[in-house]
Amino acid sequence: MTGHTLNISTQKTAMSATKLAPAPPTSSRFWQHHHHCPNHRHHAVSRNPALRIMNISSIERPTQQPPPPPQLNQQHPPLIAHELIQGNLVRFSNIAPSGRHPPTIVLVHGILGSRRNMQSFARRLVEGFPSWQVLLVDLRCHGDSANLHHTLPPPHNVASAAADVLRLLGALKMFPEVLIGHSFGGKVVMTMAEQFGNGVNTRNNNSTKTKKSLPRPVRVWVLDSLPGEVRSSEMGGTDRPADLITTLQQYPLPVESRSTLVTQLERRGFSPAVANWAATNLVPSTARGNSSGSGYIWGFDLKGIASMYRSYETSSLWEFLEGPAEGIKVDFVRAERSTFRWGGGDGERIVALGHRVHVLGDSGHWVHTDNPDGLFDILAPSFGGQPDLHMQRR
Repeated sequence: MTGHTLNISTQKTAMSATKLAPAPPTSSRFWQHHHHCPNHRHHAVSRNPALRIMNISSIERPTQQPPPPPQLNQQHPPLIAHELIQGNLVRFSNIAPSGRHPPTIVLVHGILGSRRNMQSFARRLVEGFPSWQVLLVDLRCHGDSANLHHTLPPPHNVASAAADVLRLLGALKMFPEVLIGHSFGGKVVMTMAEQFGNGVNTRNNNSTKTKKSLPRPVRVWVLDSLPGEVRSSEMGGTDRPADLITTLQQYPLPVESRSTLVTQLERRGFSPAVANWAATNLVPSTARGNSSGSGYIWGFDLKGIASMYRSYETSSLWEFLEGPAEGIKVDFVRAERSTFRWGGGDGERIVALGHRVHVLGDSGHWVHTDNPDGLFDILAPSFGGQPDLHMQRR
């Protein structure tokens, strides 16, 4: 009866004034049924003389008010949207609630994306390694987490996005063995590892310096993203994320149809692939509670995303790479046709710091869709062995 609760104190006053007998034990059930079935009122009253003389109009009902906007909760912000994809050996095994979770991969999408973009590759991973599970997330302002933009406290940046995922892992009581992030998600997983390392205890290695050490090793994979500052002018001439975000912010809503948006984006110089991908983020305007609305609106929080991307451009993880906590190992995957300027010396600097750079052939920036087989082969050693035979390619 939420939103239609009777004013019990007024009800008692009315009943006392008419000197009614106490209501039968089923009266509360009657009120519930009365609310949902008004036509049933006369039938029920005829069987209950006490209720015949009751003045229904004297029972005050609260005025219907729209629900208040969600309040920010700085102490306990909500958990971001997520899903867990498990291999067959995990799904069909009995794990005690207090037991150790199966080995877990966290797979993080890029800017303007969602966990939906990574589902296909996540399934490929657990098919090859059925004893593992993959945690997919919608970063703040993206996907199903976009509905939380009123309750997730700002700032909307790389560090906050990383903290959201770590908080989710804590709530799920999971320790990730592998972190994989694509593009913007690459900086998110590096920041997660950095925050992870900052949160562990230090131990003395019989030296004057203390060394942070994780309870178990964590492998970090950064897919076609660089650790330093990013300049849009260095990312090729088309399909720059900053240009796309600006264009989408300026586009009038509601959009008549997805095909209309695709056509307009192509006219503005974006590739058909990116234009169609952007259109997947449109949702019917009725999905946001506008029953009389028509057309489509954005399913993400575009203002928050713009803030997140500015943070991505200006953030630097070089200091983290220079001294990660013990147990953290970082690998980079460079797409053969990457839009990033890998030739500027960043790759050599990464290797000089003790990390590795793998080149994925026959792939543009969208490594998990351009060459998923090749990416699978590069990542496979992280999972402790060879994939199942049916997943090995000839």
